[in-house]
Amino acid sequence: MRDTTSAIRAGGAEPPARVFQQHRPVLLGVAYRMLGSFADAEDVVQEAWLRWSGVDHAAIHGSRQFLVAVVSRLAIDRMRLVYRRRETYVGTWLPEPVRADEAGPADTVAQRDTLSLATLRLMEQLTPPERGVYVLREAFELPYEEIAGILGLRADHTRQLHRRGVARLAAERSRFPVDPGVHHDLVEQFLVAARTGDRAGLQRLLAHDVTLWTDGGGKVSAALRPVSGADKVARLFAGTIAKRPGTTFRMVDVNGEPGVLVRRGSRWQVCALEIADGRIAGVLWISNPDKMPAARWAGAGRG
Repeated sequence: MRDTTSAIRAGGAEPPARVFQQHRPVLLGVAYRMLGSFADAEDVVQEAWLRWSGVDHAAIHGSRQFLVAVVSRLAIDRMRLVYRRRETYVGTWLPEPVRADEAGPADTVAQRDTLSLATLRLMEQLTPPERGVYVLREAFELPYEEIAGILGLRADHTRQLHRRGVARLAAERSRFPVDPGVHHDLVEQFLVAARTGDRAGLQRLLAHDVTLWTDGGGKVSAALRPVSGADKVARLFAGTIAKRPGTTFRMVDVNGEPGVLVRRGSRWQVCALEIADGRIAGVLWISNPDKMPAARWAGAGRG
């Protein structure tokens, strides 16, 4: 992503608001990956705009670098607050699902991986500095020296935080990358089982030690604790989720991966699958209405 500052100065006419809008997708991508909440990410980017509008732009050498630094620092500060807030969250807290085109660039394998709900869920284990370093290094490929300057750290400490973050995430994920075709096929088969309430068919898709996480935020009915085991997950899903009258299921893009959009009357819910060794190893079910704005999902899906 080439910084346009030099070209802007050469032309001498690009207003600061337009420069900010050019970089806004990247800024949202940074903030969302750090926070796992699109609403919080938008707040951070808005605060960055207020700071950007009040600086001497002639003194800034590299608008993208400056804005990424501002957003990263603001996101780290907010991360500390939201982590504490999530300690009192009702039930399991899961990241807010988004469409891939909402959350910044997803052009590389690393960018798509750091955007997935599975990775965002795991990143909740990281400390704010670890998560900040991990996102800036993995998703945006910034040099350690630049990350150190952004976060106010030494370069060797930045490397250490990155290694620690990578190790903590690697300990809980499959050693082998998931083939996109396999992921798509499993979601399709899951969708068929969901529509028909086929418990046996669903159980065949699940890993023996599969875990179901449900996030209702205390606002809709949801399991307060994770449910583990193929039999329990299939029974709970087929008996209490799939067979509710008036429920429809559609395949959609969820954070850059195939997922399932569920509609019950005026309420939207999203189901994302974690895949390992050709089986569904995790089911993330998000039904908290605060995380499911209708404007995002109305009209989404294909069949």
